[in-house]
Amino acid sequence: MKTLIRNIGQIVSGDITHPVVDADSLLARDGVIIGLGQGLEDDADLVVDAKGSTVMPGLVDSHVHPVFGDFTPRQRALDFVESAMQGGVTTAISAGEVHLPGRPRDIVGLKALAIVAAKSYANFRPGGVKVHAGAPILELGLTEADFAEMAQAGVTLVGEIGLGSVKTGKDAAPMVEWARRHGMTVTIHTGGPSIAGSSAITAEVVLEAHPHVVGHINGGTTSMPTADIDRLVATDMALEIVHCGNMRTALHTLRRAQEARATARLILGNDAPSGTGVVPLGILRTISLLAGVGGMPAAEAIACATGNTARVYKLNAGVITAGRAADLVVCDAPVGSAGKDALGALAAGDLPGISMVLIDGKITAGRSRNTPPAARAAEVIKGAGPAGAGH
Repeated sequence: MKTLIRNIGQIVSGDITHPVVDADSLLARDGVIIGLGQGLEDDADLVVDAKGSTVMPGLVDSHVHPVFGDFTPRQRALDFVESAMQGGVTTAISAGEVHLPGRPRDIVGLKALAIVAAKSYANFRPGGVKVHAGAPILELGLTEADFAEMAQAGVTLVGEIGLGSVKTGKDAAPMVEWARRHGMTVTIHTGGPSIAGSSAITAEVVLEAHPHVVGHINGGTTSMPTADIDRLVATDMALEIVHCGNMRTALHTLRRAQEARATARLILGNDAPSGTGVVPLGILRTISLLAGVGGMPAAEAIACATGNTARVYKLNAGVITAGRAADLVVCDAPVGSAGKDALGALAAGDLPGISMVLIDGKITAGRSRNTPPAARAAEVIKGAGPAGAGH
């Protein structure tokens, strides 16, 4: 199947070093981008007129807590992942299946849960979203052989260190090293406890453990002191800012990362479902925070939620370039915004209106039911999409 999107006003690349692409059309085949250019024409199966609006990569939510299916017992909410897709999220990364009622803490049960969650979501895409799940919560007693077994079965993540019985840097460090050896990407909880049984994690613990990702550096929901944040910005770890956190320290992290020329290490997550709730537009709202309040160029803020995260988790998505997955969001300034296009709206503190979401080159949503209406809406010229596409 071929997909052609033409008459694009601007393409946001997702690459923070080159955030805008000089092209007005995009061609994909079998779910992969194969061309960008000016005035491309092709007898594609699906042809979309972007009507001069913006195309950006599908957003990557770096911090979700799935259970099984598109349901969260924490908030008793159905279809929360599909609802996030209506907010432009096309990929979601589990930070741990911690909300499973009766989550097993013994080693056999822990491994079984991680493996079945990874395999379940490999076969199930709620709303088309690619959910990377199976992130075990570390417990004392795990050995390197356990990590090898999980990795061989398809587990690629380690959930937030600090949510289980592994609470110190001394206990975590060897497990992080084992996970690295077996190709897993590791995140750590930071700040105050978020659920019963979790622990406060300081910069000292993070530095000793040295995972890939500093989870919710601005708190989930209680933040570390700014002095701890400064120490972690000075490392090589990815710095995750979440919507369900402290907005003051989110902006502090942004400023420190800019000063350290480390914005390529900023990634964005929702940290939902949580006590804060299920927030379908949480990633868009965090992009708007960085751009509209923090003053970060909007295209760079989008890269924090796309290409930066894709690099950390080795995803073939998040960047609009040949060879990457055609996971795309077509959007524009919402009706009534002071901004003239999607980037201008974000800079003004508004959320863009989404008129189309595509995953692997196929339309999964037309006009978003969650964002305000786009001033210019993409239209299907050839082919078919779900209800709402082009209206």
